[in-house]
Amino acid sequence: MIPVLAEFGPVKLYSYGLMMALGFWVGAQIGSREYARRGGDREDFWRLALYCFVASLLTSHLWWWAREAMAGRAGRAELLSGSGHVWFAGLIGGLATAWWLARRRGIDPLALLDGAALGTPLGHALGRIGCHLAGDGDWGRVTDVAWGVAYPQGIAGWSHPPGVKVHPTSLYEAAAYALVFGLLLARRKKAGRGVLLGQFLVLTSVARFAIEFWRVNPPVAAGLSEAQWVAIGLCLLGGVLWTRRPKALEESPRRG
Repeated sequence: MIPVLAEFGPVKLYSYGLMMALGFWVGAQIGSREYARRGGDREDFWRLALYCFVASLLTSHLWWWAREAMAGRAGRAELLSGSGHVWFAGLIGGLATAWWLARRRGIDPLALLDGAALGTPLGHALGRIGCHLAGDGDWGRVTDVAWGVAYPQGIAGWSHPPGVKVHPTSLYEAAAYALVFGLLLARRKKAGRGVLLGQFLVLTSVARFAIEFWRVNPPVAAGLSEAQWVAIGLCLLGGVLWTRRPKALEESPRRG
């Protein structure tokens, strides 16, 4: 765990920020190449990817703040801070922004999101490694497994006594999303329009749903957490896209 990688006078290089930026760059590189393979323009992808990344960060933080504010745990200071993010809110915000911008620019949204679907899992995996290095609170339940981790220097604070370890669920997610990337990479040439996006939604939702059982998020209904209920919804949407009859890959992503 290394929250701060280096210090240059008053300037600090945070591991979380670095890994998040690296995740965006790697994901966008992969996504733009896939979009180009499907007939799109890589410059279009890069221009929209930056807007979508910012939108995902904003929606992720706003969802977290609204939830904490309703519980009386957050105020104006927390709204303006950079801490606190919710993964599915960021995903939904990024997808919605990509769809809206693509429609405005005359680009086929599904073709654009197919490209993003390939790069996002690996980018997300790198971001989760940043969560682990920073100790940002995304850890799981107390455990005695050999690979348990303690985060006494974590930026989110550590309330457990010495000797207590927890499931490093951020690393579980990193491994799961890296596996999702490998599966999508192997199947991308056979995936028609919208199918790669559907596979991404199903696989990542299943991964998060399962890992949530090791996390400390409280249940909200039927013994399932908020993240698990959203994962179910995203999985159903992904299933529709995965099983639909897609148009041929040769169709241009740019609308006439």
